[in-house]
Amino acid sequence: RRKLRSDVAAAFPNLSAEQLAEFIPNKEELNVIKIYSHKGEAVTVYMNHRNPILFEVEKALYPTVYSLWVYPDLLPAFSTWPPVLQKLAGGADLMLPGVVVPSSGFPQVEQGTLCAVTLLGNRAPVAVAVATMSSAEMLAAGMKGKGFAVLHTYLDHLWEYGDKSCPPTLAPLVPDCAAEEGAGGEEEQQGKEPVNSFPPDPVQHVDIGDLSLKEQDSCAELLGKEEFHENRAAEPAENASTEDQQQPEDSRTPQEQMDALFNQCFFHALKCKVKKSELPLLTSTFLRSHMFSCCPAGQQLDIKKSSYKKFSKFLQSMQNQKILQVKELNKGVESIVEVDWKHPDIKAFAVPEGFSSASAAQDSKNEDREQVYHAPEIIPLYGVSPRMVPLFQESGHRKGSILSSSEVRNIIINYVKTNELVDESNKNFVKVNAILCDCLLDKSEQDEISHLTWDDLLSRCLERLQRLHQVTFFGQEPVVRKGNIEPINITIAQRSSNKKVTIIKNLELYGLDPQCVANTLQQKVQASATLTPVPGAKDRVQVQIQGNQIHHLAKMLLEEYQLPRKYVRGLEKAPKLGRKK
Repeated sequence: RRKLRSDVAAAFPNLSAEQLAEFIPNKEELNVIKIYSHKGEAVTVYMNHRNPILFEVEKALYPTVYSLWVYPDLLPAFSTWPPVLQKLAGGADLMLPGVVVPSSGFPQVEQGTLCAVTLLGNRAPVAVAVATMSSAEMLAAGMKGKGFAVLHTYLDHLWEYGDKSCPPTLAPLVPDCAAEEGAGGEEEQQGKEPVNSFPPDPVQHVDIGDLSLKEQDSCAELLGKEEFHENRAAEPAENASTEDQQQPEDSRTPQEQMDALFNQCFFHALKCKVKKSELPLLTSTFLRSHMFSCCPAGQQLDIKKSSYKKFSKFLQSMQNQKILQVKELNKGVESIVEVDWKHPDIKAFAVPEGFSSASAAQDSKNEDREQVYHAPEIIPLYGVSPRMVPLFQESGHRKGSILSSSEVRNIIINYVKTNELVDESNKNFVKVNAILCDCLLDKSEQDEISHLTWDDLLSRCLERLQRLHQVTFFGQEPVVRKGNIEPINITIAQRSSNKKVTIIKNLELYGLDPQCVANTLQQKVQASATLTPVPGAKDRVQVQIQGNQIHHLAKMLLEEYQLPRKYVRGLEKAPKLGRKK
């Protein structure tokens, strides 16, 4: 952790000591995950609780969009039009014709400089990219050609590792519209951001754009955001003047205004963002992922400018009002464990105008994503093998005919009754004729066995048929596969330093996405989870998570996913709970 902090300080000198301590905290849990892009490049991801904050490719550190939403001025920023985001999320690089030239001019960057990409009208970055040429070369080229090699974007696979929150709305420091060219010299100076120049090392040009993947279900919300930002960018200067006129009317001190802003974002987040299923929720995650996104445009939450000075004291005051309950579940890490959504203050809170539609779109989007998993229907089937054809041909079945166990039972019973093979002296036995002898008895048994019990007859018949199984996934046609379905296999493996890891295989056979299972487990147990190829199996992966997590797995697979216990192997390896004295 100390080395990572020094590496971050070297890579991003703009961060102050306080920001660096907040970025790489001492006490909060920090997880490391290794993933692979579609090109096979290894990417190390650093997770702070539920969100990736940094990723590393060949010893080069890059911030994620989650980090840039907290520190929007960390990198020099270039704006593009909202519709371009769709192309970037699909894996495209940013071409110069799509870059908006502000009236104050571009930030001065060199080739190889790490930059942020924002949308017109919003300072919150939506992509991380490397400049393929300097600012002067961009203008000299007539703003044609490729300007930025995109590494990571909002809506890509790396973003999906987090809580999948949307970019906050941050007002631009200077007007982005070309129409507002009459800005003063002071505004131009404010628009110039400090240059965070990286050496033109080939490492900076590693293309992991294959991480980008546009989500289909995000189109509606994305289009809504585009219209929102375009409208903001096209607003006349009259709105700014009306805001200036309203400011003198607020007689509150800056500290009182910040307190009011914290209260507004707090109740907004509880009412519209936080769900009961997310509890317990880390207080740091609640602040960064929920409250920050509820902050109005042009304003920024800063706890040090409030009367509370610390976020823990702010939450303590809310706990005293019995709105929520905060507990220290892990040493030095506080979590929100309970929220009283029936509290009068939460009920009475009215969502500010401009947030209602966005919140509704986000809620509907979350509901679409949280599709309910339906356990597949699995039926054992049997195929007529060549040896068993004489026994089944009387009922009209041939080699390869597929039958259920009940159909096999009825065919055998009808065959015995039709051929009068029931023993008259003891109806629990069946006489063995020539066909039954050839089909069901081994050579060593043929001279010794003349009668079989009904149970023995049926079990021998099922053993000599070809094993098959039919899987029917929700909303899909049944699929018949050879053999018995392999159960979900859970094992515990020992790693270096006596550390244990839980390995889960065969999730795909039951319609479970290993990546989704890994993400869900990672959020529930706050431990690192990775996907690795299954040895000796093509196109199959296994989930590997730190520690013995069988208790959580059993609850997820048996209770949440409603899978029958017979299809899950390895639950007996769960750690034994200590007895209370």
